[in-house]
Amino acid sequence: MGSLNGRFGRNAVFALIGVVGLAGCNSAGTLSSPDVTNAPAAGFVNVSPGSEEEFIINVGRRVYFDKGSATVSDEARMTIVNQAKWLKDNKKWVVKIQGHADDGGSEATEKNLSTQRGNAVMAELVKLGVNPKRMWVKGYGIERPVTDCDEITCQSQNRRVVVNLREEFDDSAPQRR
Repeated sequence: MGSLNGRFGRNAVFALIGVVGLAGCNSAGTLSSPDVTNAPAAGFVNVSPGSEEEFIINVGRRVYFDKGSATVSDEARMTIVNQAKWLKDNKKWVVKIQGHADDGGSEATEKNLSTQRGNAVMAELVKLGVNPKRMWVKGYGIERPVTDCDEITCQSQNRRVVVNLREEFDDSAPQRR
């Protein structure tokens, strides 16, 4: 019985090798299915350098925080470093830094925390050379949740700062000289 299992095992391996070897080939010598892995994201076919789309896709505009914290994590700092580099290369944009929180305390507490988060991201951007006169912070507290749910992983999406590009200052920006 041992030799039957050994023979069957070898035959199965040879059959598998044959199938895998032929899987990517057809008679024309091309892949049998289209490569969708590297296809452009829907809606962003022609992303222009310096565009808002490029910032969103290639840099990332969201930074996440731990519950009850406004401390920038190492992971968040990596995103902020990329944001700072892009913003220094693309000076036409002003930046609205929007802080958000989950529903962990009073409305006033969460608004304060979301503002602290925004200020923490702005401080990191300034440290990295982005002109503070181009940026302002608005804390929204729990006003604009990404999702409304009780699950911890779901709520964590609301503990964020979103770096939004603007062509001009909006009404939430402090007066500029």
